[in-house]
Order: sequence, then structure tokens, then C-alpha cells
Amino acid sequence: MKGKLKISFPGYKIIDGYILRKFLGTYLFSIALITVILVVFDYAERVDNFTESHAPWSAIIFDYYLNYVPEFITQFSGLFTFISVIFFTSKMAYQTEIIAILSGGVSFRRLMWPYFLGAFAIMALSLSLNLWVIPPSQVNCVNFKRTYFKKYKNEQYDRHIYRQVAPGEFVYVRGFDNDYTAEYLTLERYEGTEIRQMLEAENVSIDPETKRWTAQRYITRTIAEDGSETFEQLRDLDTLISLDVTELGRIDQTVKTMKIGELNEFLEQQRRKGSDSINIIEVARHTRYSYPMATFILTLIGVSLSSRKVRGGTGLHIGIGITLCFSYIMFNRVFEEFAKSGALPAWLAVWMPNMIFAVIAVYLYRKAPK
Repeated sequence: MKGKLKISFPGYKIIDGYILRKFLGTYLFSIALITVILVVFDYAERVDNFTESHAPWSAIIFDYYLNYVPEFITQFSGLFTFISVIFFTSKMAYQTEIIAILSGGVSFRRLMWPYFLGAFAIMALSLSLNLWVIPPSQVNCVNFKRTYFKKYKNEQYDRHIYRQVAPGEFVYVRGFDNDYTAEYLTLERYEGTEIRQMLEAENVSIDPETKRWTAQRYITRTIAEDGSETFEQLRDLDTLISLDVTELGRIDQTVKTMKIGELNEFLEQQRRKGSDSINIIEVARHTRYSYPMATFILTLIGVSLSSRKVRGGTGLHIGIGITLCFSYIMFNRVFEEFAKSGALPAWLAVWMPNMIFAVIAVYLYRKAPK
């Protein structure tokens, strides 16, 4: 006897499949819609650059947009999830489907199960993209911009760089360029707060493979404890400095191109050096986890808000939901700046918005219809 093949597992009900299809279907539709709008507006803005630089269509599509869109999706995945949940749940509430489900003996807690199943799928996708997929795609996107957009050609590296490369050892580089040359280099060594040695050179270059800096002429200064100073003028500088080329880049942009393993190694390397960029790196690492985890919190808030039938219908629910969601995004940006400035520990600042909105989610859940 022929029949349809049904896949099920213990505890899984027809209503779970119904809600899950609604959830993921609305989420994917909103992602696709916003992505199309984004690409159209971005292309309209950059069409002159594409034309002037004679960028081929294959590069525009595969090197630029195919790598640009995933980052946008992960950044606003929480917002898309939130709006999707509110949209179809408030519609179910307005059509009294929620009341019928609860009246049929399904508890509100049990009703949340398919929502969390959908949230887990979205979270797993977003986490995978953040940790492993988007970083290499960012490399391709940056390379495309430097190749075809004039204003991005010199944005890979900071022109003026000051880095701590070891305990008590600092490097200052001025006028660094993409051809691995710089106008001026200073290497300073301190004992406590007192400077003891200084090396200065002009028109220097670095070998990115060996990390050796070379120059035709340089000077050294040595300062003794009694304040006396020894000054020497020398030729043919060839010195090894514990400073990788990646550290000469803009740290906030450089870490975006690193997979999670590379980012962890880079963070440990900078900690050993006592770098002043540790806060920026830690913020980048924690946000890769905190944003996907917020999917569960925003889903709980969305269901709790929109499961009640109220005057104003779907529009009121969406208005309240968007306000809360943008508040979450604003909190994230504010606390990230606190972390980068050192006002708060990076882990606390990045996870604080999730903690605050988790409390809001629990409160709304308890007030939701049972």
C-alpha cells in the first residue's frame, strides 16, 4: 500500500511542524527580501565605481556581493528573527489560533518548543557563519574593494602606528604604505617608566616573511641611569622586530578576516606582548558568540509580546518589537565602546545587553497568556 512517508520523533506534534514552517519560512522570506533591497540600493550607489574601474560582472557578483551579503545577514539576523516571530505569531493570535492551541491543553511552555527549535537552527547557522565562513569571505570582499574602489586602495593599513611588541618595548611607525615601506621608524625600550634605548630610522621597509626591518641609515640612543646619553649614527639597519604585518593593519578590520582559531591565537600573541589592542580583539571574539545567542532571547520576547490578541493587531506588535530590537542593537554598540575604551571588561560589556534583555524576556514570558 502506497502512502506518504512521515518523519516524526517522540514529542513532535503537527502543531510543532506548523509553527516551525511558519517561523523559518517567514525568516527566510524576510532575509531574501531585505537582501534584494540591499543589493539593489548598494549597486545603485556604486555603479559609477564599477563602471569607472571596469569591474567584470563575475567579480561583482562572486567576489563582492556573494561575500558582502552574509556579513549583513549575520549582523541583523536577530532583527530578522524578531520581526519574523512577531509577524506570524501576532497573525496567529489575531486569528485566535493561539487561543485554540492553549484551549486544547497545550501549555504556553510547550508552545515555545518549536520556536526554540527554529531559533536553534538560526543560531547554529549564524554561529557557523561568524566563526568560520564570513572571515575568509571578508578577505575576498576587501581585496575587491582595494582593486576596484579608489578610496579603499590605502585602507588596509594605518598610516601611523604605535604598538607594544614586548614588555617594555614599543614601536612607532609613521607613513606606512601598502608596499611595506614607511617614512619613519622608532623602537623604544623602557625600564619601568624610564626610557633606556631608542632606535630611529627613516625610509624603512619590512619583509613580511622574515619580519626584518631595513634602512640605509639609522641612529641609536642609550640613556644610562644617571641620565647620561650615548648617541651613535650607523648604516645598513637590519633588525628583527616582533611585529607581524597583520599587526600594522587596522586592528578592528584585521580581526574580521580571521577565523575563530586564528583570532584566538592572535589574541594570545597580543597578550604576551602586552598590546594595547587586546580590548578590541576580545570584543570582536565575544560578539561572534553573543549575537547568535541573542536569537533565543529575542525569540522569547517576540512570542511573549505577540501571542496576546490586542487592539492594534499586528501593527502594534511589530512597532513594539522593532523598538525593543533597535534598543538591543543600540545597547550593543554603546557597551562595545565601553569595552574598547577599557571602562568595562570586554566579556561583561559584550554580554551585558544579552543579560538585560534576558531579564526582560523572562518578565514578558511570565506575563504572557498561559
